[in-house]
Amino acid sequence: MLETIAAGAAIAGVLSARWNWWRPRARGLPTLMYHKVGDPPPGSKLAKLWVSAADFRAQMAYLKRHGYTSLLFAELRDAELGRRPLPERPVLITFDDGYANNQEVALPIMRESGMKGNIFLVYETMDRHNAWHDPASEPWVRMLTWSAVEEMQREGLVEFGSHTMRHPDLARTPLDQVRWELCESKKRLEDKLGREMIGFAYPYGAGAFVPEVRALAREAGYRYDFCIKQGISSWPWDPGSGPLKRLFVRGDDYMLDFHLNLTRGRARL
Repeated sequence: MLETIAAGAAIAGVLSARWNWWRPRARGLPTLMYHKVGDPPPGSKLAKLWVSAADFRAQMAYLKRHGYTSLLFAELRDAELGRRPLPERPVLITFDDGYANNQEVALPIMRESGMKGNIFLVYETMDRHNAWHDPASEPWVRMLTWSAVEEMQREGLVEFGSHTMRHPDLARTPLDQVRWELCESKKRLEDKLGREMIGFAYPYGAGAFVPEVRALAREAGYRYDFCIKQGISSWPWDPGSGPLKRLFVRGDDYMLDFHLNLTRGRARL
């Protein structure tokens, strides 16, 4: 009997060291952060940024099964302004960078599950590849084309936001260049897509907690700015409390990680 208790305690200790199942439930607005959906290329050192199609399908099915309603940025803004009710279980699904696999792999799965998503675009990499990576150390990946973006926007399941012009580290960029990256990408995306860009995500998460950088993001006119700090933001959201937190979905996550992220705001210690 004592051996059974000891074994159970040992297992609980191991689980507690890996998963935050013991944390209280978190309330607020969960925002999922994805990058690439599919299989990583051979030699990729960033495999954790790739979520397989099978895992992504299971995650979208989880959201549907547990009654989550995915929102576009404009729908969230309407709820914030009282133009529409906020769903009982809202969730934002976001993708950073704007890879072609977001349309080719992720969108059909979202369509099957009745989910909507938001993609942050790097303006100058459209129709090209993720040029901020050194191909000697990380294989380039195809980005979305403008025709694909326009097609996705017409369908109404995806809204787009800004991820700057060139994906720089804004914490290490001169402020006049930061201003250009923020304002120019917003202006060009609005001209190209014919709608307001109200969402912005900081590349690498850099600069999100640098007061001067964040002030420029707010000055540029973005309503929602997103960092990569793990967690669930309280709602209603006070912009003065800092940028909106997100839940990084890793390629090596289990479904328990996904569940704990959504319910506890964090799966890993």
